[in-house]
Amino acid sequence: MSFRGLNASSGMGVADHSKSTYLELQRKKVHRYVIFKIDEKKKEVVVEKTGGPAESYDDFAASLPENDCRYAVYDYDFVTSENCQKSKIFFIAWSPSVSRIRAKMLYATSKDRFRRELEGIHYEIQATDPTEMDLEVIKDRAH
Repeated sequence: MSFRGLNASSGMGVADHSKSTYLELQRKKVHRYVIFKIDEKKKEVVVEKTGGPAESYDDFAASLPENDCRYAVYDYDFVTSENCQKSKIFFIAWSPSVSRIRAKMLYATSKDRFRRELEGIHYEIQATDPTEMDLEVIKDRAH
């Protein structure tokens, strides 16, 4: 079933490519992160950028625009105290305080719908500035 059909209550659609790119991160570990943006003309969530497995959290954070909203998914790998390799997938709703009101509203109203399309997310973080999503925050949530 395609989610491109649009009605007033649902807001944005989700591009098939966005879902398949997320699945590549979740199942195949092809990407360390995926950054999504809302294409206002197409009225759907599209992939803006992906980061390879070797990229760091700093690379990811630096890829988010300072003055515009985005959705992002980050695959966080860590080792537990029992020495087990684990991975947790974070959904990050990036809405910097300096971004346009319209953008903030658009991203806020479309978020739950988009997130429901991505199965297997472990944690969600809403961030309005970089300190709210820095690596320490991620580590605390994951452990």
